[in-house]
Amino acid sequence: MKNSIVGLKELRENMDTYIAEVENGKSFVVVRKSKPVFKIVPPESEEQWETVADFTRLNKHGVPASTILKELRKLNA
Repeated sequence: MKNSIVGLKELRENMDTYIAEVENGKSFVVVRKSKPVFKIVPPESEEQWETVADFTRLNKHGVPASTILKELRKLNA
């Protein structure tokens, strides 16, 4: 599928429209002053996502950011 080009200002002003388009599989190259700055693409299927850390084991009602950082540091150690 070909990427559509959208200006940064247009994207900001009509974010909900572009979110809906991406949810439907469309991709966009975002430009600022006629230069590409980033690309918006739909995520790959959830089947391909890898769980890096399951914080629901710590607390199902929420986890402080400091606890998350501590757990992430353990994974990278």
